[in-house]
Amino acid sequence: MKRAQSEAADQNELQEQLKKEGLLLVSATVVDRRASTKLSWLDKFKSVTLVDKIFFTQNLQVMARTGFSIAKALKTLSLQTGNKYFAKIIDQLRQEVETGKTLASVMHNYPKVFSPVFVNMIEAGEVSGQLETVLDRLTIQMKKDHNLLAKVKGALTYPAFILVAMIGIGIVMFIFVVPKITAVFAESGVDLPLITRIIISVSNFASKNILLVLGIPVALAFIFFRLIRTKTGRRLYHRILLRTPIFGKIVKKVNLARFTRTLSSLLKTDIPIVEVFRIISKTLGNVFYQDAMMAISDSVKQGVPITAVIEKYPRLFPPVVTQIINVGEQSGTLDTLSEEIALFYEEDVEETMASLATIIEPIILVIMGVAVAIMAVAIILPMYSLTNAI
Repeated sequence: MKRAQSEAADQNELQEQLKKEGLLLVSATVVDRRASTKLSWLDKFKSVTLVDKIFFTQNLQVMARTGFSIAKALKTLSLQTGNKYFAKIIDQLRQEVETGKTLASVMHNYPKVFSPVFVNMIEAGEVSGQLETVLDRLTIQMKKDHNLLAKVKGALTYPAFILVAMIGIGIVMFIFVVPKITAVFAESGVDLPLITRIIISVSNFASKNILLVLGIPVALAFIFFRLIRTKTGRRLYHRILLRTPIFGKIVKKVNLARFTRTLSSLLKTDIPIVEVFRIISKTLGNVFYQDAMMAISDSVKQGVPITAVIEKYPRLFPPVVTQIINVGEQSGTLDTLSEEIALFYEEDVEETMASLATIIEPIILVIMGVAVAIMAVAIILPMYSLTNAI
């Protein structure tokens, strides 16, 4: 006799499932999974990656298109998701949805996982009956965000590695190498050039205070990250970033790409235009772009055109963006035109990131060359003096 075990949302579903396999339901046991899916205090330190959310959204869209109920789709996804923390959240979403709540209302309880854009678009999709279409748009938007961030992180890895390596080599040189070389000059009694005396003094301090020297970079990094968490420090940091010759342009392009991409997605829903810009402000990384979005929202509420507000921020929005948004606003095609702007800036960022290493490499080589030249001069000049004295 063929025997099997299976799981289903309820007894009727289980009976139908077994019937298709040519089996009869002999017994069924209700299993309460709430305890196993309950979030613990350790889960506060866990996170859900963008890749996890793309997998979730894309598969939920496929299941919705093929006729799955939301509850059944969530159950399947909770079993398929490799991230156990995310699997718990998805299963809790299922439990709440089965009680009659909407998916968006439940997602509001997990702001660290589901962004305001995500939740509001899901809500708009549920209200309009176009959840499948909204999920498809969200998948496309998150994939674009993922590719954009991957390009930026990949391009910045090389200069960051070189910078850390230079600092590390410099510390090792001053603590262990320079003292052995300069000891010869100190014993010779010859007059040393100013640059050599400075390097010897720095080296002596570093070798006698190794823990302090090693702790300074760590302390500076800690102070920096604490500072940018404050409102004033964050604004100052973002202002400096925007005005930095190379990285300022990258920051602007990334924020413009995300702004126009999100604007295009939200305009295709039934979300009020005033709320659209408030939601966008929460997705942008730079506080000055966030301020601009809030200003647009407040002005649009009073009947002021979007273009009129954007024109007040010429450093944030180039003339081409202002003009295209103006055309879109007047013609009623702002959702389409903003998507074209997003595509332009996303491609522009990709090209910039691809050439960033070529741009930064000469700068790094110059800095390394200057450092090596200073060390060489500081060591070679005393050697000439020592040779003449002999």
